[in-house]
Amino acid sequence: MDRDGVINKDYVDYAYTLDRFQILPGVKEAVTQLKKAGYLCVVITNQSGIAKGIYTRAQMEECHQYMQQELNHQIDRIYYAPWHPDHSESLSRKPGTLMFERAIARFDIDVNKSWMIGDKKRDLIPALKVGLHTAQVGGLDDGLAEIVEADLHAAVQLILRS
Repeated sequence: MDRDGVINKDYVDYAYTLDRFQILPGVKEAVTQLKKAGYLCVVITNQSGIAKGIYTRAQMEECHQYMQQELNHQIDRIYYAPWHPDHSESLSRKPGTLMFERAIARFDIDVNKSWMIGDKKRDLIPALKVGLHTAQVGGLDDGLAEIVEADLHAAVQLILRS
């Protein structure tokens, strides 16, 4: 799943301090339900504010530690791409597929039984390229997702019924 806009409140100018890193309602319950159903929970997130010099890796890590604590350490792995095309190039950055490919290889993920939950088109494009099912949350419908719901909790309810 994506991070900003799916797990925590998304800000145009980034969520990189604990006072702004707010876990969205229903996220903890949704992640717990996924884990109980046997799913891995992997976060795949662009963190371009690092390349832009807006925040540091240490600040991002502090937010990730807080997220893990709030979600009872149920996130199996966090992949992040700290680059931005205006400052640095990388194949890892979404909509590239490299972070997805790393997770699939590391955990021997069956893409036919796995989902990417994102809030933006750039989350869904690489997921579709590697064969994952897709869900879009947060109020947008870019026409790429099998499931479109208001939030992670609602999307997870449909995923678990499918």
